[in-house]
Amino acid sequence: MCLLIVGITVGLYVLIYYNFIRGRQCKSDVSLQGKTVIVTGANVGIGKMTALGMAKRGARVILACRNQETAEAAAYDIRRLSGNNEVLFMKLDLASIASIKSFCKTFLSSEPRLDILINNAGIEAKGRTEDGFNMVFGVNHLGHFLLTHLLLDRLKKCAPSRIVVVASNAHVAGSINFNNLNPPGDSWPQIAKAYFDSKLANILYARELANRLQGTEVTCYAVHPGVVLTHLGRNLPYWLLVLAYPFAWLVLRTPLDGAQTSIYCAIQEGIEQYSGRYFNDCRVEEVRPHARDDAVAKKLWEVSEDLLGLNK
Repeated sequence: MCLLIVGITVGLYVLIYYNFIRGRQCKSDVSLQGKTVIVTGANVGIGKMTALGMAKRGARVILACRNQETAEAAAYDIRRLSGNNEVLFMKLDLASIASIKSFCKTFLSSEPRLDILINNAGIEAKGRTEDGFNMVFGVNHLGHFLLTHLLLDRLKKCAPSRIVVVASNAHVAGSINFNNLNPPGDSWPQIAKAYFDSKLANILYARELANRLQGTEVTCYAVHPGVVLTHLGRNLPYWLLVLAYPFAWLVLRTPLDGAQTSIYCAIQEGIEQYSGRYFNDCRVEEVRPHARDDAVAKKLWEVSEDLLGLNK
């Protein structure tokens, strides 16, 4: 009787997971032979599984990560699982303007192509970046803004090319306060608010970037990966992680399933007309009005340029 109950329980869980939690899968098997892809934060979680998806399709994949040890281990795993030896680590710390510039200088001098840029890395942590920005907003928005800016000419030269920005449905609770874009990040409520705001900034950035890229054959897409069991919450209090993990393991997507929409927007043919739009579960989705305010998106772009000194 106990075995029967266990079997029924497992069967019900599998049914629920594959029908209600897992989400749609990217079914495109398009070849990426001869193409080069950068994936930020590709050492763990969604980024690692996204990089694996690119490598399996034959791309040359650059794992742009801060932690060399875990990134080199991830590169080894991806090479082994994909059978593709063109997977390598390049150091990138999105919390440092100097590191971003150094990464781009190294990449542009050593790699002749860039066909797909996947801005995947994200953080939810206390403190400030090396340059004094709120850590969450600085990494999740400003770091990727600068990275994309410095790599854009190469993407244009290799067009048609794509940019994927990993956002989140957490943007619903976000807002853009131009009088307080650099708030303190000392408490967890402040950190959560900065995260929501940064995910909204990701979506607005993709909209404005698409407007500025019209006619270049470079397209961009913001994506929601789903609610995924990743390392994003690694900086949460230990007691909360211990309490939440068993429940999270049951109800959250795996990183592989969470990577599917990023992979879809990177390779799916025929979605160019949706450049600048938001994708969830491998299909385009309308966002709420505050996430498609083009005036705010344009101003955020201009303010971001000022903060990063790009207008000097």
